[in-house]
Amino acid sequence: VQLQASGGGLVQPGGSLRLSCTVSAGSRLTFLTMGWYRQASGKSRELVAVISNGGSTNYADSVKHRFTISSDNAMNTVYLQMDSLKPEDTAAYYCKGEGSGHYYGLDFWGQGTEVTVSS
Repeated sequence: VQLQASGGGLVQPGGSLRLSCTVSAGSRLTFLTMGWYRQASGKSRELVAVISNGGSTNYADSVKHRFTISSDNAMNTVYLQMDSLKPEDTAAYYCKGEGSGHYYGLDFWGQGTEVTVSS
């Protein structure tokens, strides 16, 4: 496993969760960007947030001002801080790394982590 996602769970509306996506120890992967995607039941996978190796970020309109993506300096771990969660945020969340250098043009996906927002 190259990318390991964690941090999902059950939370009440208005609550918070922080997801983490960690590159496997010893991996030689480097990334141009890392992002979080989500897929709700019966729907297509959609971009939630992405961060570049230069630190620039981009968010889906539906999560702006509620979610924050960040990473460590080496981009070995990427976080998604999710605040003011809504029931419509319920989905499986996946992290993806866009390869750089030797891995340019390749995408690497982590396994999903489930987020359920419900009272």
